[in-house]
Amino acid sequence: MTALLALSRGIDAVNTRIGKAAAWLILVSILVSALNAIIRKLFDMSSNSWLELQWVLFAAVFLLCASWTLIDNEHIRIDIVNSRLPKRTRDGIDIFGHLFFLLPFSILLLWTSWPFFLASFEINEQSLNAGGLPQWPAKLLVPVGFFFLTLQGISELIKRIAIFTGKMEDPHEGAGGSHAALAAEAERLLADAELPDGASVAPAAKK
Repeated sequence: MTALLALSRGIDAVNTRIGKAAAWLILVSILVSALNAIIRKLFDMSSNSWLELQWVLFAAVFLLCASWTLIDNEHIRIDIVNSRLPKRTRDGIDIFGHLFFLLPFSILLLWTSWPFFLASFEINEQSLNAGGLPQWPAKLLVPVGFFFLTLQGISELIKRIAIFTGKMEDPHEGAGGSHAALAAEAERLLADAELPDGASVAPAAKK
């Protein structure tokens, strides 16, 4: 398990670096969008390549930051249910979900998207829009993104098994962040729903 946890830490380090670097593409996308709007308004000029570049940048952020988001445990959950389960049950659900849903799905997408990219690359596929960008770089993002997501799925599975068996502490237990806020809100909503007839709503729920 020690060697597996070392592997997990290595995967986490790589995906964190990639995610932090890819996050800067949000700023690049904003600048491209703003510059495109300024040129269009001032000079009545535009290009499909500018618009398509924004789409590619957004896709890059979405695909390359997915693994980093998984490391920080910020992917969407059904918090209103999950937060009320015992810790060991939640860990077991995570193991089951990573093993039978996340990893098979990411491996399937990786397997099928690689030939999808190769076919586009071999013919140097171009945009159907006049003045648009080549299509294969955008299609390359799909297998690359799911490759790193598959690695991160393996890392998370290792960590969840270690937590479940008591080999390590859960780094997210008791931590803040959006999930903690959502869990607190879920608890408040459930408490309000369970109030007896005639009871007043908690002040925090009043608008």
